[in-house]
Amino acid sequence: MPESNENPAVGPLDDASLSRFLDSLRSNRDRLLDELMEWLRIPSVSSDSSKIGEVRRACDWVRQKFADAGLAVEIIPTERHAMVFAETPPVDGAPVVLVYGHYDVQPAEPLQDWISGPFEPTVRDGDLFARGATDDKGQVLTHIQSVCQWLSAGNTLPLQIKFLIEGEEEVG
Repeated sequence: MPESNENPAVGPLDDASLSRFLDSLRSNRDRLLDELMEWLRIPSVSSDSSKIGEVRRACDWVRQKFADAGLAVEIIPTERHAMVFAETPPVDGAPVVLVYGHYDVQPAEPLQDWISGPFEPTVRDGDLFARGATDDKGQVLTHIQSVCQWLSAGNTLPLQIKFLIEGEEEVG
């Protein structure tokens, strides 16, 4: 493994790029948190047939985030809930990374165990509580927002990133 942070295909990952990225994250922190809270409000319970419209809305929501960032994106139909596939442009000679995640969530019952509504994101003592905050909408959006902020800061990616975000993980 090389000791350098340089990818011979595209050059070094320099301090200026990292600084621009971190500045972008800091200046957009509130908006990025608002986006997560917006997505967490969608009750995308894939095992509940009465929530099929909400599951589709969560799928469309994540598709739109990729489209807004300028990534190539497509919806891949399945028998139940569609997958979202998105990718950054290829980088000659560089590796490809796949980010997998899901936009569906478990049912929130029993509701009496929740201090606040499961689909009403709440921050308590610096922690965010909502169904899907840690499994898996929070992690998925962290990856999406990181790539979006990296690119919007004027940086180029040293590799290609492909995303596969599905809506059936919680139903097996």
